[in-house]
Amino acid sequence: MPAIRTTLTLEPEVAEVLRREAALGKRSLKEIVNQALERGLGIESASARKRFHIKAHSSAFLPGIDSARLNQSVDQLEAGEFVRRQRRKR
Repeated sequence: MPAIRTTLTLEPEVAEVLRREAALGKRSLKEIVNQALERGLGIESASARKRFHIKAHSSAFLPGIDSARLNQSVDQLEAGEFVRRQRRKR
């Protein structure tokens, strides 16, 4: 959605707080007002969303091996071996 340009009439106290915040030089007046409105309206801004990061680590397992399901993998291997033994006996 494109930005909407509008004119606001602010209370003197609000305008003063905005001026002081903008004077710090870290953010523009536009950013300060938008962030304040987003917080006040309960809107989560894109900049406020916490980024999701995956931390890679080395492992002896190949991709696709779920270490939480190793027991299941062992059961499947044992079942396969049992079937092979039964076929050899015939």
